[in-house]
Amino acid sequence: MNKQERIQVLTDLIKINSINGNELEVATYLKALFAKHNIEAAIDAFGDKRANLIMELNPQASGPILGLTGHMDTVDLVNEAKWQSNPFEPKLDGDKLYGRGSADMKSGLAAEVTALIELVESGQVKGHVRFLATAGEEYGTPGANRLEEQNYAADLAALVVGEPTGGDIVYAHSGSLNYRIKSYGQAVHSSRPEEGKNAITGLVKFYVAEQELFNNAPKDLYLGKIKHSITVIEGGKQVNIIPAEAKLEGNIRPTKAFSNEEVIKSLKALVSKLNQAEATHLEFELIHNFYPVVTSPDDAFVKKGLAATTDAFANLRKPKLRIINGATDASVFVKRRPDLPVFILGPDKWELAHQINEYTTISSYLAVIEAYKNIILNFFE
Repeated sequence: MNKQERIQVLTDLIKINSINGNELEVATYLKALFAKHNIEAAIDAFGDKRANLIMELNPQASGPILGLTGHMDTVDLVNEAKWQSNPFEPKLDGDKLYGRGSADMKSGLAAEVTALIELVESGQVKGHVRFLATAGEEYGTPGANRLEEQNYAADLAALVVGEPTGGDIVYAHSGSLNYRIKSYGQAVHSSRPEEGKNAITGLVKFYVAEQELFNNAPKDLYLGKIKHSITVIEGGKQVNIIPAEAKLEGNIRPTKAFSNEEVIKSLKALVSKLNQAEATHLEFELIHNFYPVVTSPDDAFVKKGLAATTDAFANLRKPKLRIINGATDASVFVKRRPDLPVFILGPDKWELAHQINEYTTISSYLAVIEAYKNIILNFFE
């Protein structure tokens, strides 16, 4: 593809509104694009306009299978009135291309697809590459879970995730665990509080204790200490009624050193302790449970990835190895493959994801296409 054709793929994807769903339209576009270049891809549709897309390049080839993955959904607009332009009409301003999903992660998705098409047309790739475009990464990862259950990650030798990294190689990221604590009490009129039981009180006790719950958790070699936050609190419906129910929700970023299972065990133990010692009535509920992803920075796959990306970004910047505390679909794909070599690489910055006036840069997008091509070719050397 020439430069304009490459950019057209990205702008076409941004124009598709896939906020928290509607991946079927994206998958249909990608299937047609592959077909235009005589590449067969399959759509696995499920639910309300939800879909994954799978493309197997050289599936008859023996030897290791390299996986490439990216998600087709985006987050919401947050506040459309604050956008400088229509978020679904890509706007090019110098090197910056604005639009919802431009950074996270339709630029990475477009770069993966473009790289694969160009490699096929060049006839350079002899090995087996599996491309997985997923639904719902931004909330609940239904697409990645569906693919994992269908064993699409079971035989992978390595995996590249196309989330935004600014050209850096991210070799590790924390997990993400979302939970809910429900508190129950006894409603009475606020003029007789002694006759009731305020459900909010139980939440407050949990909140205070949670602040120190992970103080002694071990520090991970790469990811450091686990990060934890209580981000939602709800309780009470009317100012003159003692509330009978209240709830809070929290997010925790587990590491390999302090696993998801250990986090859950700690939370349940705290709930049990408060219920016994403080006479609270608290219940724990697990909402989402995504695992940390760690590949050693000394791993051969990571080193080859950095070398390939350094060549591709030679005129822009010097890529480096780093970690993030966000989570990706890789958290799902490593559930039964904890030792699967994984790194994350995509255009522009992780910090631009989910922002008002989100953008990517054309220069980084074009460089990542070349990086993906280098990575795929080097993998099968």
